[in-house]
Amino acid sequence: MSAAASSQTSRQGEREGSAPLILLTGRNGQLGWELARSLLPLGRVIALDLPQLDLADAAALGRLLDEARPGVIVNPAAYTAVDKAESEPALAHAVNAEAPALLAQWAARHGALLAHYSTDYVFDGAQAAPYAETDATNPLGAYGRSKRAGEEAVLASGADHLVFRTSWLYGARGANFLLTMLRLAAERDELRVVADQVGAPTWSRFLAEATAQALRQALAERCAGRFNGGLYHLACAGETSWHGFASAIVAARPGLRARRVVPIATADYPTPARRPANSRLNCEAARARFGLALPDWRDCLQLCLEEIPQ
Repeated sequence: MSAAASSQTSRQGEREGSAPLILLTGRNGQLGWELARSLLPLGRVIALDLPQLDLADAAALGRLLDEARPGVIVNPAAYTAVDKAESEPALAHAVNAEAPALLAQWAARHGALLAHYSTDYVFDGAQAAPYAETDATNPLGAYGRSKRAGEEAVLASGADHLVFRTSWLYGARGANFLLTMLRLAAERDELRVVADQVGAPTWSRFLAEATAQALRQALAERCAGRFNGGLYHLACAGETSWHGFASAIVAARPGLRARRVVPIATADYPTPARRPANSRLNCEAARARFGLALPDWRDCLQLCLEEIPQ
């Protein structure tokens, strides 16, 4: 089937109301695991991860796309080791920039819809106000640069796309700040946590469910011939520091060993990669476009903790 015919078939299926085939990357990650469930009402989901899907292997990724021929591609998979990216910039770029570019180019040729995720780390954190989608980016490290390159590739591809920037993602599985703090608080009497970086902790389930709502609307708009893609900020409401987030976690679990959460400065906890001091995202555009209710990060934290055994 030619690319033009494939594109026509994809859109015709949407117009006729048939459920699309959805290719989901990174199914074992904290966001991918939630998306595998949230996307089920929208169509048939093929959810893959290593070793079946390696975003660093462009040739294999291309073959997979040609074989599966999805109508929707949802790409939460990423290289997320922020500090390690400083010593592995080529691998970070392959996964976070080159792979999204390939996904977007395939989607453009075949008329598929692509949902892709990015990060607050595309900003340097120097401005005082929450960042809007139109604010200038200035990544501080290799991870942020790779994610920004991925954004740019998707936006320039000509594919129907939705790009969601989020912040401080956590969940009940995977590797994230919440699970790290629970582990350390069970082992130590005191935690020392950075207090001069501010953002909005975002529960992976909220982001997955918001994605499903946005995609449902996007598919309807494509059926009606009035879809416009874009870049949107999408995070929980409110703000706190890493210290405030850790304090809330410890306070919610009184049985933990840790009794003190001590605030420290970024300078007191040096890391290979610099982090933005301000990671707050203005999410008004996503809220207005997709009719989303943005829950407070504290409420999401409580719900997430209910799913983690004490």
